[in-house]
Amino acid sequence: MTSQTCTCQCGQTQFTVSGQPKLRMLCHCTICQQFNQAPFADVVVFKTAQVSVPDKSSIDFKTYKPPPNVNRGVCQHCQQPVIEFFDMPLMPKLTMVPAAMFAVQQSLPKPSAHMFYEKRLTDADDQLPKKQGFLRSQLAFFKYLWFGH
Repeated sequence: MTSQTCTCQCGQTQFTVSGQPKLRMLCHCTICQQFNQAPFADVVVFKTAQVSVPDKSSIDFKTYKPPPNVNRGVCQHCQQPVIEFFDMPLMPKLTMVPAAMFAVQQSLPKPSAHMFYEKRLTDADDQLPKKQGFLRSQLAFFKYLWFGH
């Protein structure tokens, strides 16, 4: 994947990502369930520098849990989740984009794992690793981020 435009359902929120994503994950935590209004989040993770968001004024941002490590944004028009910014001291700045925002799904990497699987609303019928608990899920996230599969 070199460069791709990400677009929400209504087309009002658009931005461009470039380069290879760091990873793709499926998160079952209750915050992701609430934010995505779905049983889990399917997000593609990029370094923030790889994401060009020209107009943040069409996005409503909210932080669900302090400290504000993840700032989550929905399109003001269709209320679809469109972007999440991860900004924690001493950590790389990351941007998470819902997989549904990509028109060319086949260019996306396969998910690495299910995170916070103990919070799942439905069982997943796949061979992906299923990480349970806060510490195991967080450690797996950073392992996949830095080392890949």
